[in-house]
Amino acid sequence: MTEASVPTDGPRTLPDDELAALDAHWRAANYLAAGQIYLMANPLLTRPLVPEDVKPRLLGHWGTSPGLNLVHTHLNRVVKARRLSALCVWGPGHGGPAVLANSWLEGSYTETYPDVGRDAAGMGLLFRQFSFPGGVPSHVAPETPGSIHEGGELGYALAHAYGAAFDHPNLLVACVIGDGEAETGPLAASWHANKFLDPVHDGAVLPVLHLNGYKIANPTVLARLPEEELDQLLRGYGHDPLYVTGDDPAAVHRAFAAAMDTALDRVDACRRAAREDRSAERPRPPMIVLRTPKGWTGPEEVDGLPVEGTWRSHQVPLPGVRENPAHLRQLEAWLRSYRPQELFDADGRPTETVLACVPEGNARLGSTPYANGGLLLRDLPLPAPEDHAVPVERPGASLHEPTKVLGGYLESVMRATDRRRDFRVVGPDETASNRLDALYRATGKAWQASTLPTDEHLARDGRVMEVLSEHLCQGWLEGYLLTGRHGLFSSYEAFAHIVDSMVNQHIKWLRTSRRLPWRRPIASLNYLLTSHVWRQDHNGFSHQDPGFVDHILNKSPEVVRVYLPPDANTLLSVADHALRSRDYVNVIVAGKQPTFDWLTPQEARAHCARGAGVWEWAGTEDGGREPDVVLGCAGDVPTQETLAAADLLRRHLPELAVRVVNVVDIARMMPHEEHPHGMPDFEYDALFTRDRPVVFAYHGYPWLIHRLAYRRAGHPHLHVRGYKEEGTTTTPFDMVVRNDLDRFRLVMDVIDRVPGLGVRAVAVRQAMADARTRHHAWVREHGTDLPEVVEWEWGGG
Repeated sequence: MTEASVPTDGPRTLPDDELAALDAHWRAANYLAAGQIYLMANPLLTRPLVPEDVKPRLLGHWGTSPGLNLVHTHLNRVVKARRLSALCVWGPGHGGPAVLANSWLEGSYTETYPDVGRDAAGMGLLFRQFSFPGGVPSHVAPETPGSIHEGGELGYALAHAYGAAFDHPNLLVACVIGDGEAETGPLAASWHANKFLDPVHDGAVLPVLHLNGYKIANPTVLARLPEEELDQLLRGYGHDPLYVTGDDPAAVHRAFAAAMDTALDRVDACRRAAREDRSAERPRPPMIVLRTPKGWTGPEEVDGLPVEGTWRSHQVPLPGVRENPAHLRQLEAWLRSYRPQELFDADGRPTETVLACVPEGNARLGSTPYANGGLLLRDLPLPAPEDHAVPVERPGASLHEPTKVLGGYLESVMRATDRRRDFRVVGPDETASNRLDALYRATGKAWQASTLPTDEHLARDGRVMEVLSEHLCQGWLEGYLLTGRHGLFSSYEAFAHIVDSMVNQHIKWLRTSRRLPWRRPIASLNYLLTSHVWRQDHNGFSHQDPGFVDHILNKSPEVVRVYLPPDANTLLSVADHALRSRDYVNVIVAGKQPTFDWLTPQEARAHCARGAGVWEWAGTEDGGREPDVVLGCAGDVPTQETLAAADLLRRHLPELAVRVVNVVDIARMMPHEEHPHGMPDFEYDALFTRDRPVVFAYHGYPWLIHRLAYRRAGHPHLHVRGYKEEGTTTTPFDMVVRNDLDRFRLVMDVIDRVPGLGVRAVAVRQAMADARTRHHAWVREHGTDLPEVVEWEWGGG
């Protein structure tokens, strides 16, 4: 690999002085990247290196850094020359040294962190803090100015880039994709995002596939494909690729500059065709394939083994510098090969030549407001939940589909943002299935590919995003939120697990961002999990999993929130709250099937504000008398079964004092010291008592409630029913019977746990057991639930 190939459709000529300036900037960035990995003193090499100048623990990744520095340098050139608004998503894992180096060079790092000045002392701090206790991570992270993407997690860069470009019509989003990252499933799906980007209303995405040949220890697939096969693959994805290959710096600079100019000319042509000529033809967007050696410009050999251009350059090419004098000499020679005395003045400041290509102000990649989305964020124009609420004359007198009611509310939000275009709903092909199809009255589904007469609701400018990849939906929405907009992710409950790792990284991003005063709050990531475990009776066991809530509640309490509204009006109230919130991950679990309406709009708002409360109309407590038993519930189906159990107790054991407590905000079960929404002990004890039996019907896995409440005084008296992996294709009520969450089982639990009741109520308990037996025979003979279950209505109160 010696010569650089260049685009064949008219490369631009790079003047010698501009080439020299670009090379100086690139060498300076390479020097700073290597210095961060190795040095803790003597940053300008004003004297020979000694072992004490080197960090005791060498951490970081060199191999990808020269390529990232090259891309950053050339992005600077085109942003400045073309006066672009630009953002770059840095996909290769642990590319932190490069992005930090460039941020420091352009001055955005010093503006963000004034103690790290753009001089010799600041350079020393930049070096020392990298991968050092109390410093900054080795990968691109929230601490990195200009970033919206966690560099340590591979597979999501391109999805984030497209999410950032949606509804930002004048934005260029460059995205560097490492060839290791390109092997992941989410990245493979992300190539199809170009079929959803509207050239009229959205920005442009410029992928840069960086093929340096290796991962940590193995070659990469795309780097080893024959060039013709690689070209066919990328063209099959709908891109028009440009290729830059080489290891001679001057030739690569010229070729890459030509590729960038050609690509951006094509972007401009695509925009003109769509915006001025109103072309309906789907454009073939450009992309660049950059093939350079891994660890380029670093040590060629170490201890007789090849390093540059191999996997050995992935992390720290010279690992034993402190102990090995030969390695120390080799490190010094490597660093001096960049000729730092030409790049920095005597005070350690970058020279004018180094900074010649750097844009100014917010045009700098490290200062772009698009990477600090809270700077651009506007409050959503939300309707009052009461405007879409269902009337409730008395509890349980009517039924509505909660998500269908929510769909009308979201339609209003979509209409209100029609001009400003800063709200989107994403989901894996389930918007109508999840009863949110009222959205289609306000907007269509984003679609740039071909259409047929039988298609419905497809629109080039649509703001409902559907693709059968949860990873892509999540990545789009994360990129959209991080660049200053709002959204909602609707999914079948069981398959939210597909993005467990992604939401984990987003939660970590938010938690870290909260500690950075310069990062402004962004709109929360809102999940609507529906088609849930208790109403997946038709799809069967594979679609029955309520565990996403458990995963979320394991994460940072300051960031995560979980809501289980029991009816349509509480769902509206919770959704309104979630869409107004900032810097949270909100998980809302709600059914789409007809559900009893329990609370008026005003009652729903008050109940959701409390997060948990006594439903006095559902219980049988007298005046100041303590209850004999507390029936707790969280979730729509558990709430229905709990009220049906309370109804049975009212009829069969009228002397029993029953309290019904409904929980909407599941974190309320936790102590206040462990979660901001947790209840203080006195409040929890007032609701659930300290010594009375509590039979709790929960939507998900029952042990979660035990884990949340284990420190409460009344925990020994807490008995939880929930999903316990008993599922199949069956009837709705059979699902709750199989998991012992049904009304009859709950009544039996009360009889078993209230002292003295077992003897007095033996006939009632036997009748409940007989009802379960009768149910078992009935569903297998008739294929439907018992009439007394299907026709049940709330008659208490």
